[in-house]
Amino acid sequence: MRNLKKIGLGLLAASALAASAPAAAQLQAWEDFTPQETVIELTYVKVDEGQLPYYLEGLQQTWVKANEVAKELGQITDYGIYTVPYGANEVNLVLRINYPNMASLDPDKAEYDKFMEAWGSANMESSNETVRELYNKIRKIKGTYILREIRLND
Repeated sequence: MRNLKKIGLGLLAASALAASAPAAAQLQAWEDFTPQETVIELTYVKVDEGQLPYYLEGLQQTWVKANEVAKELGQITDYGIYTVPYGANEVNLVLRINYPNMASLDPDKAEYDKFMEAWGSANMESSNETVRELYNKIRKIKGTYILREIRLND
């Protein structure tokens, strides 16, 4: 019985040592890795069967045009649309927007006013109508995620 207790305590001590080893090997920000300024927003979408061409047509008239305006104003650096050809079938389209930094996501009236001046209230109302009348009937937003790249230093 005593030997079993010793073996058990030994195993417990070895487990604790093994669990603490990764903590001792923690990397340091800016020394071992560098967080990048660019922030990427990914929106995962499930478009109904057979509706992808209609959704893409709508995106071309709304989302793409609005992103072009934001890009010209320097509010975003890039954007993209990706299909998901295989997987668990939870999503079949991903929308990507690259922002220069996290501050670009903060509310900013001056930037909003610049965008609205370039985009126009007519385009905004048309886009909102497309969302209400088309998008909400043929797709579901499954999630939106914000990513920041980490580059490991040499």
